[in-house]
Amino acid sequence: MPQRNRKRVILSILALAACAGAYLAADRYLIRHVEIADVASFAASASAPAADETVLPENDAAAEEAEPVTEEVFYDDWNYRSSAVSISISRHSSGSGSGALAWFVADVVISDAAQLQNAFADDQFGRNIIAYTSEIAADNDALFAVNGDYYGFRSDGIIIRNGVIYRDVPARVGLAFYLDGGMQVYDETQTTAEELLAAGVWNTLSFGPALLDDGAIAANLENVEIDTNFGNHPIQGNQPRTGVGIIAPNHFIFIVVDGRSKGYSAGVTLTEFAQMFQDLGCTEAYNLDGGGSSTMVFMGRVVNNPLGRNKERGTSDILFIN
Repeated sequence: MPQRNRKRVILSILALAACAGAYLAADRYLIRHVEIADVASFAASASAPAADETVLPENDAAAEEAEPVTEEVFYDDWNYRSSAVSISISRHSSGSGSGALAWFVADVVISDAAQLQNAFADDQFGRNIIAYTSEIAADNDALFAVNGDYYGFRSDGIIIRNGVIYRDVPARVGLAFYLDGGMQVYDETQTTAEELLAAGVWNTLSFGPALLDDGAIAANLENVEIDTNFGNHPIQGNQPRTGVGIIAPNHFIFIVVDGRSKGYSAGVTLTEFAQMFQDLGCTEAYNLDGGGSSTMVFMGRVVNNPLGRNKERGTSDILFIN
């Protein structure tokens, strides 16, 4: 084969390889893969009572005789109080210049564990389906919300949301919320989604790492890896963070730390993040998706300042209360 033709063949092969690589990268990280197009209908079907369960009629006599109760609600830009939920958000800052730090703490007490819910972007389940945390919150009339675990970045983990199983591919240390108001970090590889449901689990998250377990800061936090696949952003060093901890049944602490913004907030390490939860009296705490995804929403407004730019980054899911 002439030298010129050989070069053309090599260049053609390289071009095809580049195109194939670009498509695979887009397919992995950009192209939507919808597994469930209507989560609301799927969840309703999955949660439907079995044939032998007793369902009370709508005109139940006790319900008819009940008198309407006037609900007393107090709220301002940082607080909300009703008979069902108490939310108090505080702003914090320290340092200056490259050492500046800004973070937001939400102290949340609910009366029913099922009030802590999950919602998916666009009411769809799959990979690379994203929307802003504030948009998902608005679509679900959320009073309070934070970004979730960005389940849509990966195809593994145990994913139970609002009592419904969506994925059962154990891979890492997860987090379970129980219908008795408890919260516990656990090893996904030692159980199944069905076993968790049977034990009273209402929601699971699959990201991490665990920050606190039985009140103690987890060991080796500065070397832990969550995902090692190409495209995963590092979770080490000073980063924006979102996390959740528990003080007592139905009493949760949510913290969002802003970061990657010199002069405003540098972010924190995982050990520093764990210390924040421990200082607030949490016994269990868990790291959620962070970076530009770290967002806290209260009564329709974004409370924090993502990356110091006042601009959200899309995510696949949220934790919320309404």
